[in-house]
Amino acid sequence: MASFMRKLSLIFGTILITLPELVQAAEPSLPRQWEILSIIEKGGIMMYPILFCSILIVGIGIERAYNLRRKNIIDTEFLKNVRNHWNWEDVHLGLQLCNSYDNSLSRILKTGLLRFGGKLDEIERAIEGAGQHEASLMNSNLRVLGAVANITPMMGLLGTVFGMIKAFNVISQSGTGNPGLVASGISEALITTATGMVVGIPALAMYHYFRGKIDRYVFEMEEISFQLVEELSYESVRTKKAQELEISKSKKSGKEIRATL
Repeated sequence: MASFMRKLSLIFGTILITLPELVQAAEPSLPRQWEILSIIEKGGIMMYPILFCSILIVGIGIERAYNLRRKNIIDTEFLKNVRNHWNWEDVHLGLQLCNSYDNSLSRILKTGLLRFGGKLDEIERAIEGAGQHEASLMNSNLRVLGAVANITPMMGLLGTVFGMIKAFNVISQSGTGNPGLVASGISEALITTATGMVVGIPALAMYHYFRGKIDRYVFEMEEISFQLVEELSYESVRTKKAQELEISKSKKSGKEIRATL
């Protein structure tokens, strides 16, 4: 969590470091405290939705980093307790452990234990369904993050179009005699493009990072669940067969005794 927050701060810190250079290069005498406000003003109307998207991306990144901690998905203490008390004779103990911990793995195992005693295929299907449900919960807000990551560069390109329209409109009205007016439209076009890319690229990287993390969690949870439930099923089958064998032996010995009499 701490390492990710440092990376997140580094990524979005580049927005505050990189963007002022765009204006500072054009106007070296501009005071530094007004650079960001000047960028927003020079970027035109499309800068405001892009800035809103940047704030939204930071919020989603912090929220997902907090909720996708390993403790909330696969609690090591819970997994250790489950492995120590995992036996088919006392399935209720496993259910009590699942109820006492609130994480994704406990909910998946609870689904399998509630169907214990049925066919193994039915238990596995129930676990798969619970895993898909937990994956959908972990993917919440990521759709918004992916959409923003794709839309933000497009908004930057739209700002570019607006800036070029403004520049050509100035040329059509006053000709090329005043380069400063033309440069204003071109500056607006370039600033919105750069801002859209600076916001969109880290957002897209963050989206794929969280998706990969979720896929690894889901695979690990399903593997652990299948392994534990299969251990229960095979152990119960072996025990039942052993009991049936003892019963058959006792019946056979009883018949032999009666035959000798």
